[in-house]
Amino acid sequence: MNKKILLIAIFAIVAVVSIGSCSAGWFDFGSSNANDTSLNGQEVNLAAAASLKNAFDEKLIPMFQEKYPGVKVTPTYASSGDLQTQIENGLKADVFMSAANKQMNALAEEGLVDNSTNLQFLENKVVLIVPANSTTNISSFEDLKNIDGNIAIGDPESVPAGQYAKEVLNNTGVWSDVESKLSLGTDVTAVLNQVAQGSAECGIVYATDAKSTGDVKVVCEASGDDLKTPVIYPIAALKNSTDSNATKAFMDFLQTKEAKDVFVEYGFSIHE
Repeated sequence: MNKKILLIAIFAIVAVVSIGSCSAGWFDFGSSNANDTSLNGQEVNLAAAASLKNAFDEKLIPMFQEKYPGVKVTPTYASSGDLQTQIENGLKADVFMSAANKQMNALAEEGLVDNSTNLQFLENKVVLIVPANSTTNISSFEDLKNIDGNIAIGDPESVPAGQYAKEVLNNTGVWSDVESKLSLGTDVTAVLNQVAQGSAECGIVYATDAKSTGDVKVVCEASGDDLKTPVIYPIAALKNSTDSNATKAFMDFLQTKEAKDVFVEYGFSIHE
């Protein structure tokens, strides 16, 4: 009888310790589940706006693959408009992260997006930048009508950053004055490079892009009156996803605190 009571007591202690371990976070992302092999051989094809490249390549993809070393993550970066077109034309993509709702909504209307996963995820800001060594006397978007050099923006036809830039220039009343001076980039990274290399006197990019290099400096940030359209980054899984389990794991990972902290580190804010 004493042995039976002893065994019961041991089992009770083990149960309490197990429950405590769970509540203490032993099963949180990146701890006891590290190096998960359950998805070995699967692949996640990520189509993401160019402004997300640094965060994904430098931190987020390595973090995910540390947990799932057997999963291959293949990113494609471009303007959101170009990615929309590529997806419509059959690009192999499992997850789409756009720099604006316009492109995500278009794909959703075409039945290419898994709407149950469609999430308003990140926010960004739009800023006016000049080369770091510039002595140009620019302090506002309104001042752009007085400059003689090129003004770099994304192509408003396909680049969300360019669409936001055009809205700012319209709202500040200078679009007609600067239209002939515009140098259109294929994505926001191209705009950033034009300014950083000095081939454009100034440019309009996201705050996160300006933060990524010491070769440019921010002159001003678009206010709520300048830009009435929020700079929202939606994310969703696509219906033609091949490895749905790996796709779900990747989407879940991006919504962990660890991943969100990385986005914040790179200058984004989390949309609440």
